[in-house]
Amino acid sequence: MENPDGAETKDQTTGAGMVDKYNVESAEILANSAQHLPISQAAPIYEQLLLLFPTAAKFWKQYVEAYMAVNNDDATKQIFSRCLLNCLQVPLWRCYIRFIRKVNEKKGVEGQEETRKAFDFMLGYVGADIASGPVWIEYITFLKSLQALNAQEESQRMTAVRKAYQKAIVTPTYHVEQLWKDYENFENSVSRQLAKGLLSDYQPKYNSARAVYRERKKYVDEIDWNMLAVPPTGSHKEELQWMAWKRLLAFEKGNPQRIDSVSSNKRIVFTYEQCLMYLYHYPDIWYDYATWHAKSGSTDAAIKVFQRALKALPDSEMLKYAYAELEESRGAIQPAKKIYESLLGDGVNTTALAHIQFIRFLRRNEGVEAARKYFLDARKSPNCTYHVYVAYALMAFCLDKDPKMAHNVFEAGLKRFMHEPVYILEYADFLSRLNDDRNIRALFERALSSLPPEESVEVWKRFTQFEQTYGDLASMLKVEQRRKEALSRSGEDGASALEGSLQEVVSRYSFMDLWPCSSKDLDHLSRQEWLAKNISKKMEKSAISNGLGIVDKDSTGLTSNSAVSAKVVYPDTSCMVIYEPRQKHEAGISPSTTPGLVTASNMSNPIIGLVGSGATNAFDEVLKATPPALMSFLVNLPTVEGPTPNVDIVLSICLQSDIPNGQAGKLGTSPAPATSDLSGSSKSRPVPSGSSFKQLRDRQSGKRKDLDRQEEDDTATVQSQPLPRDAFRIRQIQKARVGTTSQTGSASYGSALSGDLSGSTG
Repeated sequence: MENPDGAETKDQTTGAGMVDKYNVESAEILANSAQHLPISQAAPIYEQLLLLFPTAAKFWKQYVEAYMAVNNDDATKQIFSRCLLNCLQVPLWRCYIRFIRKVNEKKGVEGQEETRKAFDFMLGYVGADIASGPVWIEYITFLKSLQALNAQEESQRMTAVRKAYQKAIVTPTYHVEQLWKDYENFENSVSRQLAKGLLSDYQPKYNSARAVYRERKKYVDEIDWNMLAVPPTGSHKEELQWMAWKRLLAFEKGNPQRIDSVSSNKRIVFTYEQCLMYLYHYPDIWYDYATWHAKSGSTDAAIKVFQRALKALPDSEMLKYAYAELEESRGAIQPAKKIYESLLGDGVNTTALAHIQFIRFLRRNEGVEAARKYFLDARKSPNCTYHVYVAYALMAFCLDKDPKMAHNVFEAGLKRFMHEPVYILEYADFLSRLNDDRNIRALFERALSSLPPEESVEVWKRFTQFEQTYGDLASMLKVEQRRKEALSRSGEDGASALEGSLQEVVSRYSFMDLWPCSSKDLDHLSRQEWLAKNISKKMEKSAISNGLGIVDKDSTGLTSNSAVSAKVVYPDTSCMVIYEPRQKHEAGISPSTTPGLVTASNMSNPIIGLVGSGATNAFDEVLKATPPALMSFLVNLPTVEGPTPNVDIVLSICLQSDIPNGQAGKLGTSPAPATSDLSGSSKSRPVPSGSSFKQLRDRQSGKRKDLDRQEEDDTATVQSQPLPRDAFRIRQIQKARVGTTSQTGSASYGSALSGDLSGSTG
């Protein structure tokens, strides 16, 4: 559908390629452009807009003001008659009262009476609006302006003003406090003695109205009053508006002001009508409105709401069934039948559900014969599916107590729907109720001989369950073996499907919610079954992700820790790569600042993972910046499987290894070994072997002895030095002394600050 200006707009929320006729932005642009056009050109635009947005009060207001500007009173009255009762918005109604006053300003007393009736008519519909304060003030001002020719007319005028004030001050509006002050002044100007009694009577009512206004304002402020009524798209804004209206409706239904039921129901009706101005395309709002009327005892009002709802949403089957249900519940069978016939339509596009529900309706209200007659006609329809056969057969069996008729219906449907597994299962359930195990086996055999293997999974499952209940052990095992053979031809893992599993034993010897194993064992079996089905796929994926196959097979093959659980999804660690420092080298970040990233690669062998990524230069830079102790630590790291090593194993190997130690300051200033000494030429040896690191360790053995001697000298020097004034340095020296004097025996952890190790390391 095209917009009135001929431009097509695409709705991105409902899918690409679908034109959104409810485009709000286009509608706003058209409405603004129509304001600058002559009424003859603007009228078609307004009509097109209001056809799509019939509850858009602002569009109605612009439309009617365009006719009022050219003094076309007849067209203005016609437009007001079309929109006022469906658009309970104060600005639109104030436009209406301006028109009425303009038309009747020169008619004298008769015109004043017409204007007063128009005010009463308006306040009857929008007087409960929280924004209706100006309307009450305008009405009271109008009443005060009426001329009284005698004392009787003056008394009537004052009584009318007093009643208007008394209605206004008990209505929770934005201007309730101002209206109360005006009412006090009015009563005091008439009679102070009378005012005291009247004001004391209405003070509690006013206080209640003011309190309710403050509570109502919290709900009203959440509502977007400029929103246009569009079909729900599921956007967050629409959901917020839906919830805001629901909260306001619940607030009004609670009768917070504790007024009489008639006045309370009037406010609830007003709130529903305002809600439908913005949620016009929401079937749940229409349904809630109608059911609220029905529960309140006003069935006629509920029927009118359903009729309006079907005009707004003519394609809503939900509302049609709800409407038919209401008519049938009150004994109006013929109106309900007309609704069902509207669902059937011309028979070409009739749904199977419409056939089923109409058969049930006829069975409830016109008897078995009427339902059977319609079923015979419906089965000839091209839109008749197996659902209709199942529904009628079960109705004949459960309601009519006629199993023979139900069996005949199932057999008739089997000729048309032998290819439908669901129909086979429903037929099997029916035969199970009859305890007809012979025909059940025959049914399964007939169905499985015609169904393709990929569509027979559920039928085989039900067949095995049937044998577990009705058969002996031999027949049960035979059917299970046949099932595995049949399904193995359709699956990719055909060979593995023929193998038996413990899961089958669990399935055979379970009953309802009773299992021959614990829930933990059941979960473990489920995970194993999933892994068995996906092991080939995972091996292929692992081979592809490993690239050239540089990584050691013993340490990075198919690991148990990377297995995907049915409940927990783990990352694929084979895809982890080392961070490349060269990417940010140009930005001023030195590659030498990232030596710690060595351990961020594959924990099973960080050196291999680093070089295997192709970052040879980065590896050289890391080696240059790596201290000897850290290098020896990396060389002695154990080979582990998975991303998480065993901490106890790592600690035990570290404690038993010969790692150089020394003060942090000396290690930090010691020269790093040349890259050529560690890895040699990157062209000839892209992957450093364990022997190269062993040579490195041998070369550094002499340095370790020197470091040990220096450490002893440094410790003695530190102990002989006087205590410095720096408190942090004092604590550091104290910890160093404790660490060097208390640690004896085999290798153990040293000071947390100095990193020294004492005792035997050999």
